[in-house]
Amino acid sequence: MDQSSLNTDYKAGFAALIGRPNVGKSTLMNKLIGMKIAITSNKPQTTRNRIQTVYTDNKRQIVFLDTPGIHKAKNKLGTYMVGVATKTLTDADVVLWLVEPTTFIGAGEQQIIEKLKGLKIPVILVINKTDTIKKDELLPVMDAYRSQLDFAEIIPVSAKSGDNTDLLIETISKYLPYGDAFYDEDTITNQPERQIVAELIREKSLRCLKDEIPHGIAVVIEQMKYRNNICDIDASIVCEKDSHKGIIIGKGGAMLKQIGSQARVDIEELLQCKVNLQLWVKVRKDWRDQELWMKNFGYDPKE
Repeated sequence: MDQSSLNTDYKAGFAALIGRPNVGKSTLMNKLIGMKIAITSNKPQTTRNRIQTVYTDNKRQIVFLDTPGIHKAKNKLGTYMVGVATKTLTDADVVLWLVEPTTFIGAGEQQIIEKLKGLKIPVILVINKTDTIKKDELLPVMDAYRSQLDFAEIIPVSAKSGDNTDLLIETISKYLPYGDAFYDEDTITNQPERQIVAELIREKSLRCLKDEIPHGIAVVIEQMKYRNNICDIDASIVCEKDSHKGIIIGKGGAMLKQIGSQARVDIEELLQCKVNLQLWVKVRKDWRDQELWMKNFGYDPKE
C-alpha cells in the first residue's frame, strides 16, 4: 500500500477477545460498545460463534472479535468452538487475553499461553473482575502472569462496573494501524438481526433453566415478520433429550412462558418495536455431535 495514502489522523483495526469460558469476555465487549450484542450467563461456553462488534469514535474504530472460550472439547461443537477461537487470533491486530484475578494459573490458562507464544502481534493481558478483590491483591496476580508471557500491556478492569474500560480503549488504540474506518460510524455489529434475536432467547433459556439441563440447547428462528409496529417471531428451542423438553416447557408451560417473557423485553429493546414471540421446543438427539444439525443451527464445522 502507498504509505502516503494512509489516514494518519485515524486508526482502525481488529482486537480479538480470548480467554477461558466464563471470564467475562462478552460482558466486557457489551460494556465497551455500550450495547448488548453478545449474550452473557454464569454458564461456561456461552458464546459459540465469533461475534463481531464495532466501537467507533472520532479517533479510532476498533472491531472486536469475541470468541468462544477455549476449553477441552468434548464433542464436535466443542471442537468447532475452539477452532473458531484459535482462527480469530490470526485475523487480529492485537489480542486481549481476559483472565480472572487469581495467582493460580491452571491447565486451561497454560493451554492459552501455548497458543499465544507463537503470535507475532501484541498481547494485552486484561485482568477482569477487579471489583471482586482488594487492590493489594492485584500485584501478585500481575507478577504471576508476567512470569509466563511477555505482554505488551497489563490492564486491570471490571467489565461489570466499567472501571478502567476507557484506559483499555486507549491502550488498544496504541497497537492499531493508521487508516480509514472499515464500517460506517453507526454500525454496531455484523451479526444478522435474526441471529441476535436467537442468541437473546438462548441467553434467557440458560438463565431460567440454571443447572437443570446440560448446555446442549440451540435456538432457531423459524419466522420473523414485521407488520405495522409489531414483529411476529416464531422460534424453536432445540434440546438433545425428551426429558430435557419437559424441563424446558415446565409445569403447565410455566418455564417456557418465563423464558419467552424475559426474552421479549430484550428483543423489543433491540428492535425498537412490540414483539409477538411464539416459542416451541424440539428434540434433536445428540445434535452437538451431528455435523448436519450443527450446520443447520449456525455452527458450520467447515467454516
